[in-house]
Amino acid sequence: MKLQDFEEYRENNRLEAKKALGGLPESLWETVSAFANTRGGVIFLGVEEYPDHSLHPIDLPDPQRLVDEFWQIIQDPRRFSSCILKKKDVQIIELEGKHIVRIFVPHASRLQRPVYMGTDPFSGSYRRNGEGDYRMSPDEVKQWLKQQTKEDER
Repeated sequence: MKLQDFEEYRENNRLEAKKALGGLPESLWETVSAFANTRGGVIFLGVEEYPDHSLHPIDLPDPQRLVDEFWQIIQDPRRFSSCILKKKDVQIIELEGKHIVRIFVPHASRLQRPVYMGTDPFSGSYRRNGEGDYRMSPDEVKQWLKQQTKEDER
């Protein structure tokens, strides 16, 4: 992803933009789960989507606070099943003179999936489809949990 081409990007199955002016949005965690469980992706905090679907950075007042809060939540096993991100995956960057946060969410391995919010995989597992995050069905969750067990038996 080349930042010099940012104005050409649109939300899709691997890119999500969130304003985050009031702090970390609750929907952030659904997107982290969905990206991890699907193909991975990039989340921008401090980016607004206009009606024509173009993306525009807005200057976050305290991006470091968002980064610190992000790490605190994602590393808490009561709030998120597992942290598959590394420190380099979450960065404060400058775009068009504005400070935003870029979060790269890698695709989780078969042993890590499903990646979910909270402590219940059946209520907190999401997948990405187009521009949206969708709760996984109980059957999908069962299938992935079964794959973990099969891998453990090898």
